[in-house]
Amino acid sequence: MKYVIIGNSAAAVGCVEGIRSVDRTGTVTVISDEPYPVYSRPLISYLLCGKTDEEHMKYRPDDFYRKNGVKVLLGRKAVGVDPRRKTVSLETGEQVPFDRLLFATGSHPFVPPMEGLESVEKKFSFMKLDDAKALGAALSEKTRVLIVGAGLIGLKCAEGIRGRVQSIAVVDLADRILPSILDAEGSAIVRRHLEKQGIRFALGDSVARFTGRTALLKSGGKIPFDVLVVAVGVRPNTRLAAGAGCRVGRGIAIDGRSATSVPDLYAAGDCCECRDITTGTDRILAVLPNAYLQGETAGVNMAGGEKTFDKAIPMNSIGFFGLHIITAGSYEGEAWVRKTESTYKKLVTKDNLLKGYILIGDVARAGIYTSLIREKTPLDTIDYELVREKPQLMAFAADRRAAMLGGKANVSD
Repeated sequence: MKYVIIGNSAAAVGCVEGIRSVDRTGTVTVISDEPYPVYSRPLISYLLCGKTDEEHMKYRPDDFYRKNGVKVLLGRKAVGVDPRRKTVSLETGEQVPFDRLLFATGSHPFVPPMEGLESVEKKFSFMKLDDAKALGAALSEKTRVLIVGAGLIGLKCAEGIRGRVQSIAVVDLADRILPSILDAEGSAIVRRHLEKQGIRFALGDSVARFTGRTALLKSGGKIPFDVLVVAVGVRPNTRLAAGAGCRVGRGIAIDGRSATSVPDLYAAGDCCECRDITTGTDRILAVLPNAYLQGETAGVNMAGGEKTFDKAIPMNSIGFFGLHIITAGSYEGEAWVRKTESTYKKLVTKDNLLKGYILIGDVARAGIYTSLIREKTPLDTIDYELVREKPQLMAFAADRRAAMLGGKANVSD
């Protein structure tokens, strides 16, 4: 059996490990347009601020490919997939044969049309290791940085470079920061924390046009800058899958087996859309744990095993200058909120289920809340009032605690 994986991040690693859990002899080939062994993309901001280095960014050890019998084609770009002939065409003209294939193609930065953008000499994205390296080389202690986008990517960039530059300004059309994962109250807490680090925000605004090293805002304001980072959002890389005949919406459509609409073609990670169990809708859930589990599921099924991943939820764990944030699920339902000046907890319930949560500051034992969402645990089967205030296993019945801990219940419980 010949397996080919296009892409080389968490979903690809999951696929390799899924394949090898079933098939130890088939050939596995990983094709990546990046020149690096698999690394953890969320760590690129820590590389810039000196909290990590390239060695510690590796998502798997150096011997991962050798131990798993993987042939790696780094710095090679796949330009076409022919599901009938079962070949992948590379930009070099090479043809790579396969029996089963995984699209782990990720996403690319979305750059909206902005007048005068072509006149900006120093402009960068912030998604890959090479992006971080190029941005880092352009910075000095006198650099004024403008970041367009107050989402996860833009704010992690701000954290990574804060200690290396003179100033940072962030512009976003939304009326709050992190609008995709935080409500207004939670966003305000995080914004105050970032402003204490000297980061300035222009929210509910956008760039009308660039003139040299000045951004003219639609509100009439002006922001002078030396370096521009565009972090407005991302778009899934679906072109190869669409060209191979796969059904594509916003992302590549997959089922619970990570299979696409074309036989022997699978997809996982940021490039695909899957069922969000908290809303019952198909959407893109671009988070690392989902990517790995989708990839692992694909690998097992590609190798002839049986595996389903049907517990995908939106989930983010992130921190800014020591302030920790964990969010999961959706926020439609009845909200229970506890907050202080620097902490925030919001739990959202609907139909006797926990549907989502926001934790800022105190994120201890967030995994219990995540488990309740993933497992669709009826709240009337636990001591929800206790879990709400202090998440702990004692709120669960003895047999449920045992299952969560992987053991057996004690008859004296």
